[in-house]
Amino acid sequence: MQDGVYSRQGVGSAEDAPVVHYVQQLLEEAVAIKASDLHFEPYEHHYRVRMRVDGELREMATPPMALKDRLSSRLKVLSRLDIAEKRLPQDGRMKLQLPTGRHIDLRVSTLPTLFGEKLVVRVLDSAHAQLDLNQLGYEPQDLSRLTEAIRRPHGMVLVTGPTGSGKTQSLYACLNLLNTAEVNIATVEDPCEIQLQGINQVNVQDKPGLTFAVALRAFLRQDPDILMVGEIRDLETANIAIQAAQTGHLVLSTLHTNDAPATLVRLRNMGTATYNIAASVTLITAQRLVRCLCPHCKQAITLPAEVLLQAGLPPASITGESVNAYAPTGCERCHKGFSGRTGIFQVMPVSPAMQNLVLSEAGTQEMALQAQREGVDSLRVAGLRKVLQGVTSLDEVLAATRDGS
Repeated sequence: MQDGVYSRQGVGSAEDAPVVHYVQQLLEEAVAIKASDLHFEPYEHHYRVRMRVDGELREMATPPMALKDRLSSRLKVLSRLDIAEKRLPQDGRMKLQLPTGRHIDLRVSTLPTLFGEKLVVRVLDSAHAQLDLNQLGYEPQDLSRLTEAIRRPHGMVLVTGPTGSGKTQSLYACLNLLNTAEVNIATVEDPCEIQLQGINQVNVQDKPGLTFAVALRAFLRQDPDILMVGEIRDLETANIAIQAAQTGHLVLSTLHTNDAPATLVRLRNMGTATYNIAASVTLITAQRLVRCLCPHCKQAITLPAEVLLQAGLPPASITGESVNAYAPTGCERCHKGFSGRTGIFQVMPVSPAMQNLVLSEAGTQEMALQAQREGVDSLRVAGLRKVLQGVTSLDEVLAATRDGS
């Protein structure tokens, strides 16, 4: 099967195959089309299976209603969950063995709904995970800024963006670059999505009390060089991470904010002292994922320069009254004109001028203007540059950066 192509026939019929075989077919199909998630969804009069590919959900199959309990039971058995418990959400993991002999990690989550249990299976396929920073979509200048920051012996580098924007993959790519026999790297995640050789990875476990903060404290007694915290969720975790960054360690972590300047304000609002933020955070990169135009069928178009200027592209980037771009069409090798995704990034080093703004408790707007003066593109501008390069469409960028950031 070619990349990005799927067919309902390829999934098979639930009525023709035993449930065990049918579930295996669905899971293998998800891996083949590089789906990130499978949704098993019961409704009052029908049952459907959807898969998320390139950030979009696609309906793949509609098994008979009679199979809904058997499908959920099969998945719960595979992920070692309590089959009898249908009133509370559960989380589990399993391994899928492909016909090639390769094993794929899967994460399973159950949720009781009005018409039965909904299950979501997250596919954690390390073979398809892009762990090369050069392949993630960074512009050369941004990549240079990022690599310079992560090669420093200490400081904090933050990756921000909404859920599903590729933050974890960016962190893994950074760790992959830094992972040598000469350094001790430890990570705490919720959960570990990709297993990396040579790196000490710890899963957060709420029941025994293994939180981000507890794991971080333990790491500091383990002679670390580089620490990765899956997410800074509270003041305690933020303070320990900043302490580590100030005492000779490189710390990588994520936050949920709209853009890079807003991250500094968010840390302050969490209660972190401004002088600690200014002294420890060295670089922030905000990101979004956009779908790539299919190279086989994308159609050349002409866009009025005025449209791009209104969208936020600097006038210096345009010469003439129109620009060449591309639009999706669709062919047998893609889905509606798109195939795969790439990142758009706002990479902001925390300069001395930015540190002064942090210390003076400036707002997001002032920090954004300072970043602009220092040559840092907003996410919207970074996306529009991808449009000019023919990588993605204007509509994709406008949808991914609706807040104008």
